[in-house]
Amino acid sequence: MLNLDEMNQMQLDVLKELGNIGAGNATTALSKILDAKVDMKVPKVEMVGFSEITNIIADEETIMTGILLLLEGDVNGMMMFLLDMPSSRKLVNSMLLRDAESDDPTDFDDMELSALNEVGNIITGAYLSALSDLTRLTIVSSVPSLRIDMAASLLSIPAIEFGKVADKVLLIDTEFDDLSAIKGYFVLVPDLESYEVMLKSLGL
Repeated sequence: MLNLDEMNQMQLDVLKELGNIGAGNATTALSKILDAKVDMKVPKVEMVGFSEITNIIADEETIMTGILLLLEGDVNGMMMFLLDMPSSRKLVNSMLLRDAESDDPTDFDDMELSALNEVGNIITGAYLSALSDLTRLTIVSSVPSLRIDMAASLLSIPAIEFGKVADKVLLIDTEFDDLSAIKGYFVLVPDLESYEVMLKSLGL
């Protein structure tokens, strides 16, 4: 069984490149949704422990939007797309062609929540599609579930589900240039067997 703490540099580099390409595909999807050119700064991709991830993304009590999908098929696990609230608000306004800022950035009406869920679904779907194409593996995702909560609470979900079988996740820190610096985080949490499957599919 693969030991995440003992992966060699080539294995780590390949996993990071998968994260990079997936984020690039998600950016292309976002450009199509908004019918506007969206550039992505080079994402920061790293393997981090569950105990570190909240401190990297935000303070534990920071309110964030989290879109969660369960993964099945050749790759089993979980994926989250996280946005801080200013980024969530900017993204919703861009989608719905609204200029006004809400007095409370956490206060979304039903239409805004639906739009946020839909863009999260499309972005994560594009990411997983790239991953599937590159590895030639079947990856089936669940219907996305959207939650607005504290960062610690959102990130406790994958920690509880997969902390017993894998203590590290692939974190992709992404910033979209042309949208007033909207920041998003992809958190990919395959189980240990799925890490091996992905690496073997790429000849490692």
